[in-house]
Amino acid sequence: MCGFWGLMRAYWLSNRWKEAWTLTVVIALFTAASSKTSVWMAEASGELVNSIAYFHDPGNANPLATVLGNAGLLVLLVILKDAGIIGVRHLFSTTLHRKWRGWLNGRFNEALLDPNHTHFHLQHGARDQDGAPLAPPDNIDQRVQESIKGMTGGAIGLAMGVMGVATSLFFVGQKLLETSTVVAGLEFLGVYGGAILAFAAVAAYVPLNTFVALKLGRILEQLTISIQRAEGSYRSELTTLLRRSFHVAAARGEVVQKEMHANLYTDIDRTWSRLNWFHSGYMSFEKIYDFLGARIVAYGPGLLPYMHEKISLKGYITGAELVNSLISQCSWFIHVMPAIATLKANARRVSDLASAIEKVQRPAEFYSSTGRCDFRFGSQHAVFGLAVRDLELLHEGDQEAPFVTAANLRFRRGEWTFMKGESGCGKTSLLKAINGLWPHGGGDVVFPEGVRSFYASQDIRLSRVSLKQLVCLPESHLGHSDAATASALHKAGLGEFIEFLSEPCRDGKCWDEVLSGGQKQKLVLARILLHRPGLLFLDEATGALDVGAKTAFHQAIKDNCPGITVISVMHEASPPKSATGEEFYDSVLSIADGVAVKHPLRTMLPAELTTILEQPVAASRLGIPRLRRKDGTGQPIG
Repeated sequence: MCGFWGLMRAYWLSNRWKEAWTLTVVIALFTAASSKTSVWMAEASGELVNSIAYFHDPGNANPLATVLGNAGLLVLLVILKDAGIIGVRHLFSTTLHRKWRGWLNGRFNEALLDPNHTHFHLQHGARDQDGAPLAPPDNIDQRVQESIKGMTGGAIGLAMGVMGVATSLFFVGQKLLETSTVVAGLEFLGVYGGAILAFAAVAAYVPLNTFVALKLGRILEQLTISIQRAEGSYRSELTTLLRRSFHVAAARGEVVQKEMHANLYTDIDRTWSRLNWFHSGYMSFEKIYDFLGARIVAYGPGLLPYMHEKISLKGYITGAELVNSLISQCSWFIHVMPAIATLKANARRVSDLASAIEKVQRPAEFYSSTGRCDFRFGSQHAVFGLAVRDLELLHEGDQEAPFVTAANLRFRRGEWTFMKGESGCGKTSLLKAINGLWPHGGGDVVFPEGVRSFYASQDIRLSRVSLKQLVCLPESHLGHSDAATASALHKAGLGEFIEFLSEPCRDGKCWDEVLSGGQKQKLVLARILLHRPGLLFLDEATGALDVGAKTAFHQAIKDNCPGITVISVMHEASPPKSATGEEFYDSVLSIADGVAVKHPLRTMLPAELTTILEQPVAASRLGIPRLRRKDGTGQPIG
């Protein structure tokens, strides 16, 4: 489903093929009926012009009634075609558009939100076969929404145009052959001389101008892609601004933000200007083409037979209307060339996204193009807990320079481990690697079999859903009762919000705007208490809480999640304790000089701690910076 034609036919070959083909057949039938009605309209136009031309003819007994009758018939045919056939066809075509877009949108959502975390991997760059860097797809939201909508709608319109051309060639061509006559100088063609002359005029006029339109269409396609990319970047920056609005206001960064917006819009304006120039030129080309086709080319083929009195005025007008109808239908590509350019631009945006999604379906192969990726994940009996062996973490492009190594780490069932180390030493990276969210490096990670894990990070973004849905994530709220959800909220310290459990907002604001940073972390605690995972990763998940709230956070997990294994990253020098002074944590995992070492947590006397801190080897193994004496100028000694 990556290429253009794969995207085009996927819906018709899916499990909803009956729906797709039924709508397609109905649209085709209405398109054929529209083409046939065009023939009837051409005949009625000839009758109307003929009745007007012979209005004063002595043999015309009732000229006014004849004119009004022919005019009324033409009006009825117009109403039948435009209001009946075209209107109903539009209803079916828009239904097909809605169904196809919905199916395709669902497919992309399934691909992005699969258990493989494709949406996460998709935001990382790769390299091609020659080693050149490949940027990740930009503005994924725009591609999934606007580009898919534009592509599906444009493809349906293009298909209806092709069907219209085919049916018009059949019905109009059939009528031209029926009304054809001998043409002076072309007697060797017999009675088909008039029809062949008409077909020749169309064949000479339409393809040449279509070639010109194709050349202009390619330029329009490139400009359309450029403006889509520019507008998507601008919209993305506006969305990002609203998400960090407080930080911009607090830092008084409006001036810099305005400069960013101005630079982004300059790109839009420049591309838009070029696009307008080409649209204006194309519109002028199209108007001149339509006029010459309807007033010169259409009336040219029948002029010679009419001059030699081989056909009547009525036949001449009817033939000209048929040729004009044929030109109009065959010129459909010219009329919709800007739309085709937009269709191709949208299709390229969508197909590029589909190709990028396919590449990251195998993360190990994908990341291997930018560095080493040799992580192996397995499972073992739950009694043995979590094990990490021979783990090395690398940055993109590095092959043999790991910034974190872990020879052998084991986390027993029910064990609480406190992870410590200087900022930037790789604590969060280690947690991500254990959870399969770090791209480069290698090693073995063996999870306890049948144990659910939960990852709680410091940065929390809440979706625009009800409070109950937020608490029940990552599961559906339908699987949890209101009482259980309310109980989890109460235990987490958010009992004041229980009455708003089913509300998606409060006072017109979504929960992401209502709750403070500390309350959001308590909301995550409510999720933990509701789901009771067996393995919990806390990545600075209490950074917005005060000392008392941190203690309550840990105590709630201790009391309500028996047997849970906890691995926690915190900025504190020592792990928190309960209100009675008891230790929550059983062990410490320290990272120093790029080496991760785990050891039991020991309560030391101040003298013992000072001794360890003054021993560089022991301090390094414990992940504690060595204390160094300083001279009078503040410079370290030794």
